[in-house]
Amino acid sequence: MITEALFHDETGLCRSPEEPRAGEPVTLFFRTAKDDVSAVYLVSRDHEMRLCRDKDRRDARFDWYRITLTVPEKLFSYYFEVESGMDMVAYDRTGSVRRPDPQHQFRIQPGLSVPDWACGALMYQIFTDRFKSGDGDNDVQSGEYVYLKHRTEQVAWDSEVQGFDVARFYGGDLPGVRSKLDYLQSLGVEVLYFNPLFVSPSNHKYDTQDYDHIDPHLTRVPLLSETNPAPEQGNEGAERYGRITTDAHILEASDAWFADFCAEVHARGMKIILDGVFNHCGSFNKWLDREKIYEKGGGVPGAYARKDSPYHGYFRFEKDAWPDNPSYEGWWNNDTLPKLNIDGCPELADEIIRIGKKWVSPPYCADGWRLDVAADLGHTRSANHAFWKRFREAVREANPQALVLAEHYGNPAAWILRGEWDSVMNYDAFMEPVTWFLTGMEKHSDFRNDGLYGNGEVFFHMMANAMSKLTGRSLYCAMNQLSNHDHSRFLTRTNRTVGRLATSGSAAASQGINKGVFREACVMLMTWPGAPTLYYGDEAGLCGFTDPDCRRPYPWGHEDLELIEFHKYLASFRRKCSCMRKGSVKGLAAGYQLVAYGRFDADTQAVVVIHNGTDWKHVKLPVWTLGVPDGKTLERVLTSNEAGYNVGCKSMTVKDGYLEADIGPVSAVLYLRKESGE
Repeated sequence: MITEALFHDETGLCRSPEEPRAGEPVTLFFRTAKDDVSAVYLVSRDHEMRLCRDKDRRDARFDWYRITLTVPEKLFSYYFEVESGMDMVAYDRTGSVRRPDPQHQFRIQPGLSVPDWACGALMYQIFTDRFKSGDGDNDVQSGEYVYLKHRTEQVAWDSEVQGFDVARFYGGDLPGVRSKLDYLQSLGVEVLYFNPLFVSPSNHKYDTQDYDHIDPHLTRVPLLSETNPAPEQGNEGAERYGRITTDAHILEASDAWFADFCAEVHARGMKIILDGVFNHCGSFNKWLDREKIYEKGGGVPGAYARKDSPYHGYFRFEKDAWPDNPSYEGWWNNDTLPKLNIDGCPELADEIIRIGKKWVSPPYCADGWRLDVAADLGHTRSANHAFWKRFREAVREANPQALVLAEHYGNPAAWILRGEWDSVMNYDAFMEPVTWFLTGMEKHSDFRNDGLYGNGEVFFHMMANAMSKLTGRSLYCAMNQLSNHDHSRFLTRTNRTVGRLATSGSAAASQGINKGVFREACVMLMTWPGAPTLYYGDEAGLCGFTDPDCRRPYPWGHEDLELIEFHKYLASFRRKCSCMRKGSVKGLAAGYQLVAYGRFDADTQAVVVIHNGTDWKHVKLPVWTLGVPDGKTLERVLTSNEAGYNVGCKSMTVKDGYLEADIGPVSAVLYLRKESGE
């Protein structure tokens, strides 16, 4: 039996329709080598069904088997058994196996659907304070208020990030983003994912103060002309900040500006994903009001000040210690991040559901949510699942095309299969395997593992196991990233040096970097299944150790223009290839410092070769497994190395089912099947 020919996945190539509903017929296809097997069976928990050979899909090299069945009401899991004489193998989401693992079975979850626009979409993550300043009048002023015992500081754009950074503001804002929309579109960006934008005292804004309003410091509205009294200890004198964040006219103007911004983004054909932080809020939050900002303005007393506050149930308190009770539960014991009592307070759950619906509805019509530490929400797993189920249903009711992505480490299947999340930030099935293979570094640059460095077989093993946890289209809208706001910049990881800002200093993050390795990673980002997501500044060569150093300001005027052009070319290549958005993936070769894989659908085939070694490598790739016939040509459309990259085309002919080529050191090479003239 030629096991390399066996193939089935959850794309449109092998399943029609891709996302069937309960009671609807679905046709499944399984591929084998021509005249190579005697029988193919679909095996599920309660059934074993024999597939029929599909005469309409036979070709010179393959047979296709098919079966049509009615989708049940509940989750349908299955794998295949293939007979060839006395030989029998099973086939699941990890490929040909002797003993199928129940966790790796294919799945059909009736009614599970992902917005089509999100599959394979090119996303761009913006940490707003560090991307671009467009309006200096809205900046947080030095001394405007006190946060974590530090007075706020307005810093110059070229200032280095410091160890304590949350109260330092560079002045990036949404008008700055608006001024760079042409640039973002020139990169091929389709979706803008923003770190939190709601009213908050920090520059990262994961400590929400008011979920109902966009922070006026980030928009363009009439603020206050007077300077602040510069509080030394508390916020008793922070009148400017109090008025900016509580004045109804200012907040309404800020929201109106954001609605207009959203309309412009949508008019350009782009989408917006907001960051939802619902596991915890901030100590400044109007429901807790530890700083008495709302109380001083005549607002409703917060739960910190008074036991009889209407928001008392929004939090858990360990002691009866009012007034000014500091014993509220904090996420990971951080008193600036009070944990929300979602499962213990129905009124709070209703409020978060309302907020979730509000921002995906007119006049904003945001296109989805990224959910911060989503698995941590609530105090029990059952309550967590119940809430996210309700949240996603409510968001989809308000906006049927909205996407719900979760930040999650580990297996997300329990949430995805229950219809609670559409997908995740893809640490397990992208960031970590790519980082280990290309650099041997942990994603924070905290340690190195030379056993994983350059291990192509482990790379594919890690990928197969993690990808098997993502069902159907959830894989194709998973947020694939090389860097983000929580981890070191990938370009810094290429120096293979353990370090942090506090121990190594800022300059060390840029020393010994390897742009050739970074280009390899960029090629993988743009060609692996999922939604490639650029972290602002990565495309311009920005370096940095883990948080807070990874949050450096975008280097306007000092960009690496060649890297930017490289990203533009990759995005253009991706747009030309239908197989890159929703096509199948198949490994072609794995070795020391080598991985090669193919992406393919019914119309196109592409081959990706990553050689991270220091010498030349001859490769012989079985492109016949992608459906490329003998005698056909593949165009080499890109090759990159440590010196740069070249997009000159070179025709390569497939002989006896294989593509042979010599690959240079630290190189990424792309091939595309040439259709013209065939």
